[in-house]
Amino acid sequence: MDWYHYRFRTVWLLDADPDSVFLVLERAGEYPDWWPQVREVTPIDERGGTARFRSVIPYDLVISARESRNDPRARVLEMEMTGDLEGWARWTLSARGDGTSALYEQEVDVNKPLLRRLAVVGRPFFLANHALMMRSGRRGLRKVLAGRHTV
Repeated sequence: MDWYHYRFRTVWLLDADPDSVFLVLERAGEYPDWWPQVREVTPIDERGGTARFRSVIPYDLVISARESRNDPRARVLEMEMTGDLEGWARWTLSARGDGTSALYEQEVDVNKPLLRRLAVVGRPFFLANHALMMRSGRRGLRKVLAGRHTV
């Protein structure tokens, strides 16, 4: 097992049409407004920037991200990342009844030295930390889509 490698797959069921969800998700610079663990996003140009994340475990992850796909017709957003995490992340949206199924996939290698040193004993905590971050993001996005939080 490669203790530094992570593969995530999360599905969010949302009560909004896929195009509305896409419009919110493609504005990564606004994620800190509704996703508490996305602490900061700094654009570099139209397709990339840096981001800082922090969830329950007290460490920050800093990445540089570059959009590799923005396809409104297919409803796919994908980015490549380097820094504390290296790999890719992708949103794929599809209609589900009156709402949207938002599939989030991520495959990364951890580069942050502290997390590499703690890879074996910390893995269950890192996975739980990621799950909590994703739940919080889903809650924030649902509020935005319901109009209870403006972006």
